[in-house]
Amino acid sequence: MQNPNQLEGNIIPFIPEGDFYFSKGVEAYQKKKFDLSLKWFQKALSEKPENPLYQCQASIVYTEIGSYHLANQLLTKVLSEHGEEYMDCYYLIANNYAHLGLLEDATKYAQIYLEKEPDGDFQEEAKTLLELLDFSEEEEDDDDWTFEEEDDLIIYQETAFYHLEREEWEEAIAVLEEMITLFPEFSQARHEYHYALFFVGEKDEAIAMEEQYLKEHPDALFSCMNLAIFYSHENDEEKRDYFTAMLENIYPIHEQQKLRIAVTFAQIGLYQQALDRFKMLHKSKLKGHPSYYRWYSTCQYYLGMEDAAIRLWKEGCKQHNILSQQLPAWEKGK
Repeated sequence: MQNPNQLEGNIIPFIPEGDFYFSKGVEAYQKKKFDLSLKWFQKALSEKPENPLYQCQASIVYTEIGSYHLANQLLTKVLSEHGEEYMDCYYLIANNYAHLGLLEDATKYAQIYLEKEPDGDFQEEAKTLLELLDFSEEEEDDDDWTFEEEDDLIIYQETAFYHLEREEWEEAIAVLEEMITLFPEFSQARHEYHYALFFVGEKDEAIAMEEQYLKEHPDALFSCMNLAIFYSHENDEEKRDYFTAMLENIYPIHEQQKLRIAVTFAQIGLYQQALDRFKMLHKSKLKGHPSYYRWYSTCQYYLGMEDAAIRLWKEGCKQHNILSQQLPAWEKGK
């Protein structure tokens, strides 16, 4: 009997399955072609959406391109369904939290990993991460969230991040208000709320709330960044320069905070300081941030590197549809 897969002319159609897509994703990842790798892994997941190995590998690519929240969503799902078989997820989640500056969470997951897998493949990395976190001077939140609450927080964070990066202020405010109610100890949500509130037009309220937070938490880095931006827009040079001087002496260890400081300098027109900070960033970890392309290219343009600025902007437009719908800063107002 003729093989049902065999067509006239002895042409046998090849129908790829999940394992093929996965192998192509691994191949692209090894070549550091992360965008292509992610596309292959997404195809693999479309074939086998519940495959934990596919989910884990896709999460690693998300980490490489700076989409730490998306990475943790996948890893949290794997833990909830296959926890005992995929202990490495605890370390990977810790690493993502560290990049996000959520040090309390990073510490918690790194410790859980070492407790469950004292001889695991990532034991040295986990120990090094904990040592690094011990030296970090950041705000500490006294929380004891359950894994279910952590999962919810990740979803809220990713949604807020989506709207903030696209400057969709009202949508961001709605999400952040819920976050503040549900997770009152998660301080970053408050800073993002103040930021969105300012740009939606409630400037006096945003400044007052951020000033009050800084009074209660004198070492709050996000407060200093927000207030530098707020007072720059308000043309209060004395207060702007006060907070700018503080930021010039701060060099965070985490990529997210590094980017935020670079963007802050760019937003207040200190393009050389911003450019110096952007040059320190690892581009591969920040491809998921439209703000990286928006403000880095702006610095380049206003410092006379017009060709480089245009190339970077065009690259950002390919990565993020929202940028392709906007004009670069130097085109606005023409």
